[in-house]
Amino acid sequence: MGNTAASLEGRVACITGGTRSIGRGIAEALLGRGASVVVNGRDAEKGQRCLDEMGAGDRASFFAGDAAKQADVEALVDHTIERYGQLDICVLNSGGVAATAPVHLMTDEEWTLEVDWNLNHVFWGMRRALQHMIPRGSGRILVTSSVEGKLGKPGLPGYVATKHAVNGLVKAAAHEVGTLGITINAILPGLVETDIVQATGPASATAMGLDSYEALLDLFAQESALKRLNTAAEVGAVAAFLASDAARNMTGCLFPVDGGTMPY
Repeated sequence: MGNTAASLEGRVACITGGTRSIGRGIAEALLGRGASVVVNGRDAEKGQRCLDEMGAGDRASFFAGDAAKQADVEALVDHTIERYGQLDICVLNSGGVAATAPVHLMTDEEWTLEVDWNLNHVFWGMRRALQHMIPRGSGRILVTSSVEGKLGKPGLPGYVATKHAVNGLVKAAAHEVGTLGITINAILPGLVETDIVQATGPASATAMGLDSYEALLDLFAQESALKRLNTAAEVGAVAAFLASDAARNMTGCLFPVDGGTMPY
């Protein structure tokens, strides 16, 4: 492993939305550092395929559940502890653009889904994880936020608002448990062309006043200093570092992985 402070040998993690996209990148990074990982997703078939492809044997398992539902998020934490006997790293990664509409056209149902998926799931998972971590006096909680948690785009009010709120939750909770051996941080990725982005991108482009999905990708790329989109592996590398002892003095922080998109 080289640097022992960066090793995750003997650690156990759970990841919401861990079978694909950014979550998959984080799962692979944690496994690569020696952790055991429970990945969550809604589709058991996709979950098994993910485990087969990662090839981590008993160090990886799957838990089926919907991150927009409180019972499923809490059950993931409980299952991880039952499966591996402990929880050291809780990655609250699931989320995305559930609806694309300007504020005056967004329905109550669309707004509620955004809040449950992007914000409430983080609160539910963080609360359950802390109930286990506080008595143990150690733990790492990582939240996948977004550059839109500091910036904003038209047509995405639910996503932008919930990501801003997630960032505030991370800062507040980190101060609550800072003396208890627990760190809480958020990672703010720039756009990663995931399957979710591919599915919702055309509607997002329209809501943002762009003429094509390709124009949306180009806009996000050109807003960055590197002039390219981000990758799930790049996000995973930062997550693995923050989960390790090498980052024990970092908490309540918002870490951009965006190629230089955010001005601050």
